[in-house]
Amino acid sequence: MASTTLQGLPASPGIAVGRCWTVDRRRLRTPRRKVTEQEVETELDRLDVAIDLSVQQLDGVRAKFQASDGAEHLAIIDVHRAMLRDPSLVDEVRRLVRVERVNVEWAVKRAVRKIKGAFDADDEFFRERRSDVDYVGERIVKNLMGQGSDAAEMPPPGSIVVARDLSPADTALFFHDRRVAALVTDAGGVTSHTAIVARALEIPAVVGTGKASTSAERGDWLVVDGSHGLVVLNPSAAERAEYEAARVRQMEREAELTRLKDLPAETVDGVRLRMVGNIEFGEEVPGLLSHGGEGVGLYRTEFLFMGRSELPTEEDHYRDYRALLDAMGGRPVTVRTFDLGGDKLPSGQKDHSENPALGLRAVRYCLRHPDLFYAQLRAAVRAAAHGNLRIMFPMVSGVAEVRAAKWALAEAFEQVVAQGLPARMPPVGVMVELPSAAVVADRIAREVDFLSIGTNDLIQYAIGVDRQNMDVAYLYRPLHLAVLRMLKSVAEAARAAGISVSMCGEMAGEPLYTLVLLGLGLDELSMNGPSIPEVKRVIRGASAREGRELLDRILDLNTADDIEREVRAEMARRFPGLLEGGARVGPVSG
Repeated sequence: MASTTLQGLPASPGIAVGRCWTVDRRRLRTPRRKVTEQEVETELDRLDVAIDLSVQQLDGVRAKFQASDGAEHLAIIDVHRAMLRDPSLVDEVRRLVRVERVNVEWAVKRAVRKIKGAFDADDEFFRERRSDVDYVGERIVKNLMGQGSDAAEMPPPGSIVVARDLSPADTALFFHDRRVAALVTDAGGVTSHTAIVARALEIPAVVGTGKASTSAERGDWLVVDGSHGLVVLNPSAAERAEYEAARVRQMEREAELTRLKDLPAETVDGVRLRMVGNIEFGEEVPGLLSHGGEGVGLYRTEFLFMGRSELPTEEDHYRDYRALLDAMGGRPVTVRTFDLGGDKLPSGQKDHSENPALGLRAVRYCLRHPDLFYAQLRAAVRAAAHGNLRIMFPMVSGVAEVRAAKWALAEAFEQVVAQGLPARMPPVGVMVELPSAAVVADRIAREVDFLSIGTNDLIQYAIGVDRQNMDVAYLYRPLHLAVLRMLKSVAEAARAAGISVSMCGEMAGEPLYTLVLLGLGLDELSMNGPSIPEVKRVIRGASAREGRELLDRILDLNTADDIEREVRAEMARRFPGLLEGGARVGPVSG
């Protein structure tokens, strides 16, 4: 039988070779029928029972996590538990039963469909919340139909789990003793709970394959390349041997790189960079520190808003930031104010504008909704009194928005001081992720304490490419001349103003680009934890002077293809094996 290769999304790096263990998570066929007036209350009672049972089941799953080393999953479980009581779900189900006289199973399905519409987002993180809503709805329906058990067979050690999608309950059963070698799912994206769990446990994973669960059978040999999003079904003996050798080489390289954990990211000519991490859960801290992370360069706070029946309070924010600061033990933590708005809204809300991605979002949304914004800012200045906290405003388009956000922060600080609570004004920075901000970076730099370049959005806005649209994905090129010129001007603006400049986009964690970034003169690189050692190896094996020379050469070229060939040739010559298998040069999310 000839092997078949499926292309998915690279969710967690690494290579695994093993036997397939399929997990049947097919959707139930939801019954639909009309109910009489006399049956309405009975249907609503059934709903209450099913929700209570669902909560009990999630509490049981949560206990499994707490009893093992699964703390990294607790936030996801808590979100799903909150969704079960969310009025936007429960009240809509009740309304459908009462008004349209449909059975409660069908009402749950309809309510879930409505809520998912609020997550039709360009942003990968929020789009993946749709799978969370699906999971919660399915759990309720299964309990209504008497099929709500989480019981499952355990895969043999070393198995590769293949499923349409995986729930937190699945991860509790499969991963608490690290018996699974890799994960493959038909659905999901790089911010789905499956991807988050896989990265936290450093298990190779490929998601979004579309048809792996229907193409593979239990016992089939599989190869999973989580770095490049590839799944090989029924590989030949020669292919298995080749990938197994690559896996061994990778493990040897990782073991070698662990020796760099406590060494500085310093070039041979004495230029020091700080290596920090992008995280969205406090549970990611141990993995970040184990790879040599020196701080948090980007803490995404949107997760606090998801799956809640009420918006997070000042105390919710404060407790979250304090816990993160404590976990980081005095290392710097950069909190990005919430990047909500447009398609990225709390549960039950939706923007009906024609182009939400360019509408009221991020700092614009914050300034329009001061109650939400000030609760977060007050919590931040309170937490800053107890640790090394910095605050960063996303998606600013110019100086006016920077000043407005800073004024709000100052007012929030005064409010906290007036209450007699401990507070500290933290260093303030902005994300440069709009071309307008890059062009006026010299003016913005005079207003803030640091700049952080968000390359994911900056690249797509600069080139006019939706990085999730496969029809134009080939145009998403980090080494496009326009992008390089913008990066250079931002770095120069920061240096002229005497402030630090970092990069927190996916470009920072790709070793192929590290020498170019050295040439730009960045002070800090923020990425996912497992990427730190390889990037640090490049930094320690190069000089800033060589980076500047490479940057000068490629700025004289005209096309992204020419620039990429030059960079690849230089990196392959200087760091043999670094580009083994090819670097990620296409669209990335984050």
